[in-house]
Order: sequence, then structure tokens, then C-alpha cells
Amino acid sequence: MGTRKKNDSAAPLNLTEELARTVLNSLSAHIAIIDEDGVILETNTAWRNFAIRSGMPETHDDRGVNYLAVCDATEGSDIDDAGAVADGIRAVISGDETEFLYDYPCHSADGPHWYYMRAIRMSGSGPVRVVVSHEEITALKLAEEALKKSQEALFEQKQSLEETNIALKVLLKQREEDKRALEKKVLANVKDLVLPYVEKLKHARLKPKEKTLVGIIDDHLNDVISPLLQSFSNANILLTPQEMQVASLVKDGKTSKEIADILNVAETTANFHRKNLRKKFGLTNKQSNLRSYLLSIQ
Repeated sequence: MGTRKKNDSAAPLNLTEELARTVLNSLSAHIAIIDEDGVILETNTAWRNFAIRSGMPETHDDRGVNYLAVCDATEGSDIDDAGAVADGIRAVISGDETEFLYDYPCHSADGPHWYYMRAIRMSGSGPVRVVVSHEEITALKLAEEALKKSQEALFEQKQSLEETNIALKVLLKQREEDKRALEKKVLANVKDLVLPYVEKLKHARLKPKEKTLVGIIDDHLNDVISPLLQSFSNANILLTPQEMQVASLVKDGKTSKEIADILNVAETTANFHRKNLRKKFGLTNKQSNLRSYLLSIQ
């Protein structure tokens, strides 16, 4: 059995004209081969079938037609695309470009269509030959359009969510402002319409049982208003001017003696104000530190 030479497998394939035509006709792209003047020398089956679907008779043959002349004669909405294709093919024929690529719309009665056109110069030392191919890319274009619409819809949703978020922030801010206004109104009403009468009752000549009832009312009233005293702006409504001074000094870490010296009052008076502050802030637990509480509110 003879031994095969090493370079036999690398020998170039010598295609016959019949085999070359078979390969050309097996391709799905619409292909035409043109010469240096733009004249169509050969087309494949896909090219011819497309011509028939476009309204040409079954006997139609594009061979001999000048492809560049057809492009140059195009009018109407396709004139720009035809001009770009003609310029690109001429650049390939002249050797200024090795390849020309272009995609364009070609809509028909059955719906929108897009094609991808490629012109490439054939290699070899013979006369100039350019292979022009058109491949349908409608599915790709439709997918791109669907993606674009989806992205636009997502962008609109994003814009809508951002606008909604801004509106919610405005509403929440307004709600907080309304809440603070309501708190101040409640505290002001308690100060002006309730506390004066409770204070009078506490100093009135009451029976022990009645004094107990007044004490319960006072305690529960403080329980109601103490959560509202979460800021000095609210606390200022119920605190007397001197209580506000004492609260500020306590917050600064001053002792009762130091407060008394600063305000020029007795130390017992400073302690009295501290006691009232604890009561108004609802600090019934002796372990609760008044200064720590004051530091925790703004």
C-alpha cells in the first residue's frame, strides 16, 4: 500500500464550474457576481427567486444588467440607499476598499424587511470580479426594535417611579409637618385649656378622695403629653421660661448648685424645676437621667 505524501492534504481544491455553481446556489444569501463595469455576470438561485417574488417573470434573468446603472437610476425614497450602495461597490472595484458593508430596508406588501449587503473583491490575477450578497436580517431588526421599545418602556417606568418617589417624599414631609403642627396644637390646648384648671384643683380645698382623683388626672395627662415633648420646640410650649433655662443648663452638664448660682435662685428652686422637668418629660423612673434625655432630643 503506497504512502501518501505529506503535502497532498494541503493541495488546493480545484473546483469545477459545475461544483462552484452548486455551492453558489446552496447559499441562502442573494448573490450576484459583477465585473469592473458593474455588469452582472452570474446570480444564484436565491437571487433569482427573490426577483420572481418581487414581481419579475420566472424567465427573468439579471445577467447582463448593469447593477451600478440600476442603483444610479433609482428614485424616490430608496435613492439615498441606492446611492450609498453604488458608491461602496465602486470603491471596492477601484481597490480603494477591500470590503463594503451596508444594511437597508426593503419593505413589501407582506410586511417590513431589512437586508444586509456585502460587496467584496474576488482574489486572483484575472479580471476584476466583485461578489455582491444580500442577506435578510428582518428577524434581527425586529428583535432590535423590540429591545429598543422595551428599553424605552423601562426608562419611562423608571421616570415614573422616580416621580412617584419624589411625590411620596413630598407627602411624607408634609405629613411630618402636619404631625408636628398637630402636636403643637394639642400641647398648646392642654397648656391653655386644661393645665390651668388642673393646677387650680390641685391647690383647692379638696377631700382626700378628690385630691387622689386630681392626682390621677394629672399623672395620666402627663402620660399623654410626654411622648409629644420629643423636641425643645414642643417642650417650649409647656415649659416656663425659667424651666427652659434650667433644661438648657442641665443639658450643658451643670449641677443644681451651679444652676442656682447662674440663675441667682435658691438651690431648692433649681431642684424644684428639675423635678417639674422630669415630670413633664414623663421620666417617672428614678434611674432615668434627665441630662441624657435632654441630649437625646433636638
